[in-house]
Amino acid sequence: MQTPACRFCGAPLKHDFVDLGSTPLANSYVTAEEIARGFDKSFPLHARVCDACFLVQVDAPVSSEAIFSDYAYFSSYSDSWVAHAQRYADAMIERFGLGPQSLVIEVASNDGYLLQHFIARGVPVLGVEPAANVAEAARAKGVPTEVAFFGKETARKLAARGIAADLTAANNVLAHVPDIGDFVAGFAEILKPGGVATFEFPHVLNLIRELQFDTIYHEHFSYLSLVAVERVLAANGLVAFDVEELPTHGGSLRLFVCRKGAAHAPTPRLEAARGAERAARLDAIEGYAGFAEKVEAVKTSFLEFLARAKAEGKTVAAYGAAAKGNTFLNVCGVNAHDIVCVYDRSTAKQGKFLPGSHIPIRAPATIADTRPDYLVILPWNLREEIVGQMAEIRQWDGKFVTAVPETRVFDA
Repeated sequence: MQTPACRFCGAPLKHDFVDLGSTPLANSYVTAEEIARGFDKSFPLHARVCDACFLVQVDAPVSSEAIFSDYAYFSSYSDSWVAHAQRYADAMIERFGLGPQSLVIEVASNDGYLLQHFIARGVPVLGVEPAANVAEAARAKGVPTEVAFFGKETARKLAARGIAADLTAANNVLAHVPDIGDFVAGFAEILKPGGVATFEFPHVLNLIRELQFDTIYHEHFSYLSLVAVERVLAANGLVAFDVEELPTHGGSLRLFVCRKGAAHAPTPRLEAARGAERAARLDAIEGYAGFAEKVEAVKTSFLEFLARAKAEGKTVAAYGAAAKGNTFLNVCGVNAHDIVCVYDRSTAKQGKFLPGSHIPIRAPATIADTRPDYLVILPWNLREEIVGQMAEIRQWDGKFVTAVPETRVFDA
């Protein structure tokens, strides 16, 4: 078999990070009819690490167009994520003095969850979103949105129309693009000379430390460190000048970026973050070794919990038809015989089934119909929000469960 090449620097990918076998697309929810027709296909999910630029990446058996052109994820269904977006908007307006004369562009703007907060403060915005169904939801909120995949070509077309940004936001999208170099090059095209780009992305340092293997799925083409991202920026005439550590998605970085030579001085936080990665050996292949063996221990722990629950005659349900949950369940080989249903607020998912596991998705308001003894929180990053929303399970002494980095059972 031919050794694949790094999709950024082109070096041969000689080192495995973790091979999760064959799984379906994590956000491709299916109907009963589609299951009967065998529509629910699986694809290899194999993550490797480049020993030249240290970009962790999965093989790409499916195109980004097939994944994102019609998308089931709507950001506004998470109250905590919308609140996070509002805090970001308020902070950026204050820090960079944004106002009616400014322009904020968000790439992968989803349903307008973030840009709506800039509009409310009188700051002009533009969203760029590849999924037409999601972009339509944004437009319905009054958020102007272009339907396009972002990259150098799209950015040049926007720039030719006189569009230039004081601030660009790219939240949890940098990992989603197959050609990360072309994507980042687009920001160099569309930023004003003194403009700022912010990138939020889950930090691979936390993925490794907290065994967050369930965040690996086909639409996440890359798993990002500061060392890798700074190399991509440098190749496109951009530099980082600040970074914030965020609790979102199990631990993320918000990187502040500008054109090389712009008047944004580097902060001590940036050097501290670089130092933390050096200490974890993320600038050496040894920092990525041994992850696959730890994943097996996480799987074993959860399967032992399910076996105990079954032996005791307990009912197990789950909350959150999230992509990370789909990776987790499929890697563990779990199905509707193990977990009777999953509850989710998204009406776009209710009535369908999780890909691969074929667990039915139901509205949270129906939980009393099943009265599960255990409710597994699949999007563990939203644990507190979900515990508050589903406190009803206290009525029958139900308990919550999280499974990453190990299986934990706790009271409502």
